[in-house]
Amino acid sequence: MDASESSPLLRIGELSRRLGVSDHVLRAWENRYGLLQPVRSAGGFRLYSEADARRVRRMQAHLARGLSAAEAARAVLGQDSRADHSRAAGPDRVPAPESELSGVLRQALDAFDEPAAQAVLDRLLSDLSLTTVLRDVVLPYLAELGERWERGTASVAQEHFATNVIRGRLAGLARGWGNGHGPRAVLACPPGELHDLALMVFGIVLHSSGWTIDYLGTNTPVEELTRTVDARHPDLVVVAATVLETLGPLAAQLTALAQRAPLALAGAGATPEIASTVGARLMMRDPVTEAEQASWPG
Repeated sequence: MDASESSPLLRIGELSRRLGVSDHVLRAWENRYGLLQPVRSAGGFRLYSEADARRVRRMQAHLARGLSAAEAARAVLGQDSRADHSRAAGPDRVPAPESELSGVLRQALDAFDEPAAQAVLDRLLSDLSLTTVLRDVVLPYLAELGERWERGTASVAQEHFATNVIRGRLAGLARGWGNGHGPRAVLACPPGELHDLALMVFGIVLHSSGWTIDYLGTNTPVEELTRTVDARHPDLVVVAATVLETLGPLAAQLTALAQRAPLALAGAGATPEIASTVGARLMMRDPVTEAEQASWPG
């Protein structure tokens, strides 16, 4: 473990906010299972490291797959133990490179091998941070799959199968993202937009930074989105579209929406022109980076 992972960084309240897990639950996982391994500051406060945060994220991933808390904790600590053994064993036991696992994931999905794909995703989430898996594996794979589908080198069945496997995993990672005490974001795709996996990724990473997520998903009428905004009073609204012609006809409604709450437009269908017209911020970077750099209001 390198110094950046082992050095104490956070008190439990900040760790709770970033991960979207209550401090009560974090203390229970620490006391019952030894999941967290804090050190004491000079003032007697417990301080938690990035390694603790990664163990909690892996715990959340196992819980999302249906494991009990005890089973999930054993799995996480077992992974740490195997990783320590691998480091001690030398270069013959180093983790597989990320690019190698990405290739194995593609092969499994192309072959309709759901168990193998889930196993690769499990290993990726064990070996790498959540943001690395999403930004460097999941999003590039989805972009490449879309390009192969357009060229006719990936079948409709392969595209649907892979998308549904990844959607299921993202849904597990999104579990509980409506809980929290941080700022609130409402996320939606406009009418006719059926592609929302990148928006799900954005919400998952945003929640890991402490935000509370109200997710409306695909094909959301702007009238319904507006009613939700009026009821929930969010600190941020994100509308994502992949097709250029989608947002233009909605300009008047989006302009009214932008007057109710801070509005951002995302996806290939969002342009500087439409963002300027409706008074919205344009998100031009990848969803993970945009979520990581979303500022807290106030």
